[in-house]
Amino acid sequence: MTLPLAISTFAGAFIFPFLIRLLWGKFVEDWGPIGGWMAAGMIVGTTWCLNHGVGMMHQTGAAWIDMAFAAAAGLFAASCLGGDCLKKGTVDATFAIIGGILGGFILSTLA
Repeated sequence: MTLPLAISTFAGAFIFPFLIRLLWGKFVEDWGPIGGWMAAGMIVGTTWCLNHGVGMMHQTGAAWIDMAFAAAAGLFAASCLGGDCLKKGTVDATFAIIGGILGGFILSTLA
């Protein structure tokens, strides 16, 4: 991977957990449960289009774990650096990994 592709991939991976941490809670606070659905559509959809449609993330191989790994790593780091206990960050990272595995399994059965 060249340096420009690595920088682009890092930036694309950074944007996803950054927007989750920045916006998701505010959507839920303002609009309740429907805000969570709106955040899911807007944040995940927009960053997916940016990373995969525009091509910010460079991928090699058959496994597509980039956004799930970025969310898990980014939210874990934000939880730890934000003063949350390590246990909460570990739980968040674990569920993000489980979600990525389930998503990959479902996609593999459909293809």
